[in-house]
Amino acid sequence: MAQIHIKRGIERVPGGMMIVPLLLGALVATFLPGMPKFFGSFTNALFTGALPILAVFYVCMGASIDVKATPYLLKKGGALFVTKVGAAIVVGVVMGHFLGEQPISSGLFAGLSTLAVVAAMNDTNGGLYMALMGQYGRSEDVGAYTIMSLESGPFLTMVTLGVAGLSAFPWPTLVGSVLPLVFGMLLGNLDREMRAFLGKAVPVMIPFFALALGASLDLHKVWQAGVLGIGLGIAVVIVTGIPLYLADRLTGGTGVAGVAAANTAGNAAAVPALIAAANPVYSEAAKSATLLVAACVVVTAILSPILTAAVAKRVQLRREAGELAR
Repeated sequence: MAQIHIKRGIERVPGGMMIVPLLLGALVATFLPGMPKFFGSFTNALFTGALPILAVFYVCMGASIDVKATPYLLKKGGALFVTKVGAAIVVGVVMGHFLGEQPISSGLFAGLSTLAVVAAMNDTNGGLYMALMGQYGRSEDVGAYTIMSLESGPFLTMVTLGVAGLSAFPWPTLVGSVLPLVFGMLLGNLDREMRAFLGKAVPVMIPFFALALGASLDLHKVWQAGVLGIGLGIAVVIVTGIPLYLADRLTGGTGVAGVAAANTAGNAAAVPALIAAANPVYSEAAKSATLLVAACVVVTAILSPILTAAVAKRVQLRREAGELAR
């Protein structure tokens, strides 16, 4: 039987094993949103199982992490966490000085607000980051997300905006997000054979996780938010990506992990409404901010893998050139 080189074709696309399934899932969510439920059973599970796949991904990645690298996790994760949140704070302070709490009411930037920008920049898409680092980085860089996961929820956005009092991190939820990785690390460090066995599953899960992730992204949201939403997504990648790249390099990395963290988490779209519930002064801004942040999720989920693949390729070429020079 004649062979069709599907894998080769996908890998020709920058970040192909991530971006192609992700776009496929997004197309299904956009144009055939009822298809997974119509067929149900395993088909529906394939398109809606991002969290279970990610949980297994955590265990397998954890198994490949050497416990001796724990100081590296703290250094890398802490550097990326501080840089990402720091960039959002700087932008938030500057925008807050000129815009205050309310959104721009007219013109090309109508609907843009400090709330929208800060919410989009504050939270890293953990699943996307880990999948990208599983493909292009080191297992220790994947583990760095255990520190970066503190970005999740509205708490840091509230701090940035000067709203005090509420925390989005109940301790069981925070611990629960780390337990699969810790369990995997325990297995891998107690038994090297388990480390080798589980580690092999990581690249296989990437396209399946990407498909499920894409199935939660409705491309209509980008259309509704228009040029402003797309522009904000690009701004998130650039404004957070550059300092994250530099922070990664300064902490001994190649810059790949920094670029992989320059995106917006899906749950960030819920932050504006939570902020408005905590402080009604943001109620008007929350309406447009929710749509803009949702657009950022889609735009950054597409751009971040492409840029990460490009940086990883550049690093590889530089490494090969250095070896040849020896």
